[in-house]
Amino acid sequence: MSNGIVIEARRNAFGPGIEALRGMPSSVIGDVMGRLVGTTGLHPVNRSPVTVCGNAFTVSVRAGDNLLIHKALELLQPGDVLVIDGEGDVSRALVGEIMMSVARWRGATGFVVDGAIRDVEAFEQQQFPCWARGINLRGPYKDGPGTINRPISIGGMLVNPGDIIVGDSDGLVAVTPQEALTVAKKAGDKVAQEQATIQSILNGSYSAPWVDVLLQQKKA
Repeated sequence: MSNGIVIEARRNAFGPGIEALRGMPSSVIGDVMGRLVGTTGLHPVNRSPVTVCGNAFTVSVRAGDNLLIHKALELLQPGDVLVIDGEGDVSRALVGEIMMSVARWRGATGFVVDGAIRDVEAFEQQQFPCWARGINLRGPYKDGPGTINRPISIGGMLVNPGDIIVGDSDGLVAVTPQEALTVAKKAGDKVAQEQATIQSILNGSYSAPWVDVLLQQKKA
């Protein structure tokens, strides 16, 4: 560590969990994990629907400064999702078209930025998934400090290096590789239950007796 810059060794976390979680709705994953995970305030910048499912490569930077993000780009591996804690600041963009192009070239599958980005049309044209807190044309500083591959918090959610990030139009969730298969099984079961509920609505057989049960319990 020097000058407030910390770069930790890469933690390899690839495994079957990614494929098991791929395509699962972020909201359903959040539900089966006790509704205690998931981002707030981060939204897709893409106009067309995008999804992502890959290992988190984490970076934290000072508000408005992207020096360590440039370093992180050199370390990305195929399938990574670059997850950036920018302190929630939206006064300056942390990434744009050039950095996105580098990430795509290295095989990254998306950006998650708790901060601002720019060049949103390029993200749309390239269909490169990106979630951010805001958009700003102003460029960033390049002074540091920052960290790479350490636990961070984005949008109110803890993300550890190597966590599996699942994102869609509703938001993002982080799942540890150790939990992934269990979470995927629960999420698959819940998706099936919800599809059955929707079918019952369409065929006119829907009922919700649990509502009155809960109301009675609340009165007790």
